[in-house]
Amino acid sequence: MTASEICSRPFDAVLCDLDNVIRFYDMAPLAELERAAGLAEGTTARVAYAPEIDLPLLLGKITKEEWVGSIASALSGQVPLAYARELGMALADAPFRADDAVVALVCRVRRHMPLVLVTNATLELERDLESMGLADLADHVVSSARVGVAKPDREIYEIAAERAGVAANRCLFVDDRLENVQAAITLGMTGAHYHEPADLQKVLGFALDD
Repeated sequence: MTASEICSRPFDAVLCDLDNVIRFYDMAPLAELERAAGLAEGTTARVAYAPEIDLPLLLGKITKEEWVGSIASALSGQVPLAYARELGMALADAPFRADDAVVALVCRVRRHMPLVLVTNATLELERDLESMGLADLADHVVSSARVGVAKPDREIYEIAAERAGVAANRCLFVDDRLENVQAAITLGMTGAHYHEPADLQKVLGFALDD
């Protein structure tokens, strides 16, 4: 990349979400348990991701085991408590994988500018990244459970930009949740609402010509 290209590029750092952009979960085992219990598919997730149950986990205030207990309590009116706990564990321990195409894209971009993962995550994030071979994927990782603030709170974006060493208005923010992207745009960042790898290829194209 030439000096003129650096001056004309639209941003100088990439702030990227993890889940449903880089990491994807296999919910088939949980769905099977829900069907066996006569529950609609997705019931466990809807309960688990309600703010009053999910937010304490994402802010690092409770452990995964405590989160499972909260899920089980909330589901116990629909299924026996022991089965509700099994559903909660199936969600908490759902297998996951990294999307190799997205990993390859962000690795290429990182050759030209800082890459920061910005994710609403648990205290187990570091272990999860290591298990996927992604411990060194980014220059920095901003985890809600470590910084005590979660997207779409503006503070987590400010922390991420500071870690990148780039002004907010020179950052690209990528996320699968529109509300998180809109919050970034409010701070002056360039926003990219992620659906598929082609979305990244389009917005990062100027930095992919190695």
